[in-house]
This record gives sequence, structure tokens and C-alpha cells, in this order.
Amino acid sequence: MNLTERKKQFLQKLIDLYERTELPVHYETLAKAIGVSKWTAYDMLKQLEKLGFLTRDYTINNRETGRSQIVYTPSKKAFDLLNNSSSIEVSMEEWEKIKKEVLAFSKQLKDLNPNLAIQKVLEEMSKIKKKAILCAYILCLLIVYLNNSNERTIFLIKHIVEDIHEHHTRLIMFVGTVIGTIIQTANKNLGSELAKLGSEFVCMIGQLSKKEKEMISKFLIESIS
Repeated sequence: MNLTERKKQFLQKLIDLYERTELPVHYETLAKAIGVSKWTAYDMLKQLEKLGFLTRDYTINNRETGRSQIVYTPSKKAFDLLNNSSSIEVSMEEWEKIKKEVLAFSKQLKDLNPNLAIQKVLEEMSKIKKKAILCAYILCLLIVYLNNSNERTIFLIKHIVEDIHEHHTRLIMFVGTVIGTIIQTANKNLGSELAKLGSEFVCMIGQLSKKEKEMISKFLIESIS
């Protein structure tokens, strides 16, 4: 059964939320994570359930005493589908092409306001399957933000990142530091969206191979040098 990219986006996000919390996911939680109405999310989850990618359950809603709410858990079929499409390692040849595409995409973000830039990145990410490439696009957005910061902030963050030689730690430190810097002056909605992207990045980077982490880490250093 081939799913549309839209359905895959919802299914992948639900799996990410499930893996992060180890709890079944309510459709309102998914709606907030993706940025759609709760009814859109509920309708999509019902479709995915009919296709066998989700199982439905009921749990007590702590906000409304005694009332139950519908929650969803990804099935083995869902994990099998998305593991087959997103866990394949990115080759060196593919990575060279990806780098050029990401750098070209970053130029499109420079003149956009922050909210539109995030939306543009999310739209692009919805078309992508491999986690390594998704991580590259999140870095792309944060590098654009960093380059628009004051000289002192740019210098300090570059210095911190360049001094870290372990690839996984370098990537996590960069994402956390840049997002933390932006959130200090960002509005609530922008801060929330960036925090979600940062959380997704941390989740995905932990699932990459050592080789992929190294490629992305070197890309980061090249991009901020």
C-alpha cells in the first residue's frame, strides 16, 4: 500500500511523538505538532487506522474528569513502512548533491520573515524521507538565522561549535544554542515552532549512522566558517 506524502508526513510525526513520549498520541497533540486543525488530524488518523497503520485506544482525559479520549499507537506495519523509507543511509555521492540543494534552498530563506522561513522549511521537509536530509534542512534554517544575528553572537556560537570535535555533540550543541538565542527575542509562536524543530532534530540525529553524523557535522562547519 503506497501512501501519499501527506499521509506519510502525519504518520511519521505521530511515530516521532510516540517514540519521544512512549505513550499513545491524541489527535489534538498531533494537530499542534504539524500545525493543522484538530479535525484535519483526526480525519487523517482515521484513514491511517483503516489502512492498518494505527491502532485506536481510549484513555482517561485528566483535564475532564471521568471522560475518555481517543488515542492512537503506530502498528508494526507503520514502523516497517517508514523504516524502509527513512533508515537507508545516505551515500557520499547523494550527499554531495544534497549539499548543493540545501545551500541553494538557504538562499531562498534569507529575505523571508522568520515565520515564513519556518513554513518554507516544513513544506520542503514534508517531501523528504531520509532523516539525514531532514536534519540538513533544519540546520539550513538555523544557519540563516545565525547569519542574521549580531557579530558577537555569531562569533561566540562559531567558536563553541568549532571547539567540539565529537560530531553528535557538535550538532546538538549548535541546534540548542542557536534556538535558545533566537527564542530570547522571538514571539511565542515562533519560539514554539523552533522548539519543535529542535526536538525533532535531536530525535532524528540520534537515529543516524556514524558516517551520516560526520557528513552533516562537516557540512555545518563548512557553512558557518
